[in-house]
Parts: sequence; C-alpha cells; structure tokens
Amino acid sequence: MCDYSESYKGGRPYAFVENVVTHADYRKMGYATSCLDLAKQIARENNCYKMILLTGSKEESILNFIERQGIIVRIKRHLFRG
Repeated sequence: MCDYSESYKGGRPYAFVENVVTHADYRKMGYATSCLDLAKQIARENNCYKMILLTGSKEESILNFIERQGIIVRIKRHLFRG
C-alpha cells in the first residue's frame, strides 16, 4: 500500500488506495469507514506523509465521504496500463 518517492518529502512513503467499493446492500453500515481507518493506521505505521484514494466515481456523495475521511481524492482519467 505504501510507495516510496526518493525525490520528495525526504524519500518518505505515501499511501495509495484504489477503488474502495461497498455493495449497495451494505452501505451506511461502517464497512468502508473501517477499511479506510485500517488503511490510515497502516499508512501511519509506515510513516506515510499522505494518503491518496484513486476512484472512478464522480458521485458527489462518494467523493464527500472520502474527503470526510481526511483522504485526498483523485479521479481516474485516461489511465494507461503497460
């Protein structure tokens, strides 16, 4: 989950999470919050200086949820897989 950048923030790692998805029948039960809380704990334990969550969703409610968790949101656009 943590990646390293040798040229930024003194080489400190950052956490990268992609596509946290909760089935509609199980939303608003705290599952996504629990998963993200664990991800944040792992990031802290690994001295990450930030966490980025990459999402393909443009739904305002989902983006607001992610931001309320204190996570930087990045929306996927034109990704290249090589």
